[in-house]
Amino acid sequence: MTDNIPDLPGYVRQAFYHLFAANRLSLLGYSLLVLLPLVLLLTACGEKTEKQVLVPRPVRTITAPAASWHGEFMQTGEIHPHDELPLGFRQDGRLLARLVDVGDRVKAGQLLATQESSVQQNQLNSARSSLESSLAAEHLAALNLQRMKQLMPSGAIARVQFDTAQSEWLSAVSRRKSSEAELKTAQEYLDWAQLKAPAAGIITQINAQPGQVLSAGQTVLTLTAGDTLDAIINVASPQLFEQHHGDFNVSLVSDPSVHAHGILRDISPQADPQTRTWRVRIQLINPPQGMALGASVQIRLPDSGPALISLPASSLARINGEPAVFVVDQATHQLVLRPIKLGGYTANTILVSGGITPGDAVVTAGVSKLRQGEKVAPGEGIQ
Repeated sequence: MTDNIPDLPGYVRQAFYHLFAANRLSLLGYSLLVLLPLVLLLTACGEKTEKQVLVPRPVRTITAPAASWHGEFMQTGEIHPHDELPLGFRQDGRLLARLVDVGDRVKAGQLLATQESSVQQNQLNSARSSLESSLAAEHLAALNLQRMKQLMPSGAIARVQFDTAQSEWLSAVSRRKSSEAELKTAQEYLDWAQLKAPAAGIITQINAQPGQVLSAGQTVLTLTAGDTLDAIINVASPQLFEQHHGDFNVSLVSDPSVHAHGILRDISPQADPQTRTWRVRIQLINPPQGMALGASVQIRLPDSGPALISLPASSLARINGEPAVFVVDQATHQLVLRPIKLGGYTANTILVSGGITPGDAVVTAGVSKLRQGEKVAPGEGIQ
C-alpha cells in the first residue's frame, strides 16, 4: 500500500507498514492513525523566509565650515523729493479754476488755482467805502479844529468848544486808521482766493478738481521745491543705519547700472503704528537723470549683515515650502531635515545665515531621494 505513495518521507512509509502489517494493528496503531494528518500538514509546510537586513544608504556629506561671508543689507525703497509742499487755500470756498497739472514746472509766485471770491470782493468794496467815509469825517473834523484854533485867542469861543473839536478830530483819525486796517484785511482775504507757488518746483500731485467745495487748509496740489531727491525706505532695525557713517549705494531696481551715492538725512524717531517700521531718508548726491521721482531703488550696505556659512547648492532641500538641508546625526547616523535661513546665494553655492552650525555633516548629493529619519552611511567624496 505504501508503494503507491512514492512522495511520502521514509519515516511516514514505515508508519504505514507497521500499522497495516498482519497481527500488528493495536491501540498504538490507532493513535498513530489519528496523528497522521498532523504529520502530513507539517510536512507540507515550505521553508521559512529569512528576515531581510536593511543596508544603510551611502551618502556624500560635507562638514559645514566656519562662517566666512558677511551678508549685505539690501532694501527696496522709492525716490521722493527732498522738500514736498502740500498747498491749499487758507479759507473755505469753492475751487473755481486750476491752472496747472501733474508734471508742470512752475516759478515762484506763479498763479496755480483760484477760488470763488465774490464774498471777499464785497467785503473789500465795503471796506473801501468805510475808509472813504472815515477820511471825509477826519477832513471835516480837521477843518473844524483849525477854525477853533483861530478863534480861541480872541475869546470868541469857550475853551470847552475847542476841546470838543479836538476830541472829534482825534476820533475821526482813529476811525480812519481802523478803516484802513479793515481794507487791508479785506484785500488779504481776496488775495487768499488765489493759490500761488511759494517756490519754484514741479507739481507732483493733484488732490482737487474745479467745482469742488474746499475747507480751509485742504490740500489742492503738491509741489516739490528744488531738484534735490531722497531715497525713502522703511526698515525694522534703524540701529544699522545709525552705526553706518559712510555713503550708501543706491541703484535702480529696473537697471542696476544706474546708481548714485547718498548720505543719511534722518531717521523717524517713532515707528509706524501699523507696520512697526522706521522711515529712513537718504539724500542722493548728484543723481543721474534716470532716477526720476517715484522710481523704485535698492539701497545696499556691504558687510552689514550676519555672518554666512557657504554650502554647495546641491545640498538645498525643502520642508513645507521653506529651504532646508539634510544633516547626519553623528550618534544615530540618521538623517535630520533641518530648516535653514538663506542669506544669499551664488551660481554654485548657498549662503546660510541660520539653522546650521560649523561642524555639522551636511548631505550634498541626492537630497531629493532622501527621507527624514533614514539611516545612512557616509560614502565616498566626504569633504
